[in-house]
Amino acid sequence: MNFNGTERYVATDDLRMAVNATIALKRPLLIKGEPGTGKTMLAEEVAASLGLPLIAWHIKSTTKAQQGLYEYDAVSRLRDSQLGDEKVNDIRNYLRKGKLWEAFESEGQCVLLIDEVDKADIEFPNDLLLELDRMEFHVYETGETIRAKKRPIVIITSNNEKELPDAFLRRCFFHFIKFPSRSTMQEIVDVHFPQIKKNLVDEALDVFFDLRQIPGLKKKPSTSELIDWLKLLLSDDIPDEILKNRDQTKAIPPLYGALLKNEQDVHLLERLAFMARREAR
Repeated sequence: MNFNGTERYVATDDLRMAVNATIALKRPLLIKGEPGTGKTMLAEEVAASLGLPLIAWHIKSTTKAQQGLYEYDAVSRLRDSQLGDEKVNDIRNYLRKGKLWEAFESEGQCVLLIDEVDKADIEFPNDLLLELDRMEFHVYETGETIRAKKRPIVIITSNNEKELPDAFLRRCFFHFIKFPSRSTMQEIVDVHFPQIKKNLVDEALDVFFDLRQIPGLKKKPSTSELIDWLKLLLSDDIPDEILKNRDQTKAIPPLYGALLKNEQDVHLLERLAFMARREAR
């Protein structure tokens, strides 16, 4: 069972090796990288490539590790007991299965995505150490132990918002998705827009990579933002001459809202354009 990328996802040799290594080692794959570099999409494409179901657990700042296992709804049970409902006699009626439980009871192997693990509390990764290591957990309310029928392929993503515990890192195979080179970015664009004019792509990539090189940008545009920008350029039928003959005194590219995501960066480009105009006088 090997991952070799898909028609929709351009995977570098290093990334393919990382996915296949985690399958061979039977350890979680921890993926880090800039937002918008395809970390979440990787799990989707691994599942599609290997013909496996995907179970996705998207983490929020309020998410607790226990929610990935199960939750016991004591309030509903109390209410039903007051109403005389017979289902209160079986506590299993009030256990809500989490994503790990779903993955563990899957009849065949699946891909389990734990997305943006660094959004949660710092103790969140440590609280899942035993479950991810042994592929089992105990249900205290029923006294049963839930064990994985088939070990899932676990992919964990992080945007590096906070450091992860060493004990957690030791149990993972780690890979950092480097920002794509120009040639790799060209391949990614070709996958999304196979009929796009080469001149437009060349000029758009020039603008995109020049923009990323500007010092002081709060948020550099990402791969997903480049794709959105190209989609807008195509839908508005922007001629590639506008990008080719761009004026340094007008530093903000057309339809910049797809690339720049905060007012500080817009103001920075406006100041650079103003300085260029002054020097041109």
